[in-house]
Amino acid sequence: MEDGKQTFLQAVKYFLIAASAGIIQTLSFSLFEEILHMPYWPSYLISLILSVIWNFTFNRKYTFHATGNITKAMLLTLLYYLVFTPLSTWAGDRLTSAGWNDYLVFALTLIVNGVTEFLYQKYLVFKE
Repeated sequence: MEDGKQTFLQAVKYFLIAASAGIIQTLSFSLFEEILHMPYWPSYLISLILSVIWNFTFNRKYTFHATGNITKAMLLTLLYYLVFTPLSTWAGDRLTSAGWNDYLVFALTLIVNGVTEFLYQKYLVFKE
């Protein structure tokens, strides 16, 4: 039962930190979209990179308490984003080109990213 409680607490911490990363991503995405009038895909991609750096740094320290090989953890996270980023950028571009609202696509992508990255980091990157 302790493992279930620990996983729940990690998930809560992870998603609180991820929410702060989501705020960074949303604010930067909005800046690129509304102020700079950039297309969806570069707005999304730059804002994603900013949030990944934030999320990795704080979740490694506060959620997973990882003190091991940071380079290895970064490389494993990079592998996740080598798959997630092109797929989500391509899918987002296709959906927005088909008339979907940019912010709806962005929100759905944040949700998918949050859930899949938590599982990936918990069970692969920072496994105990």
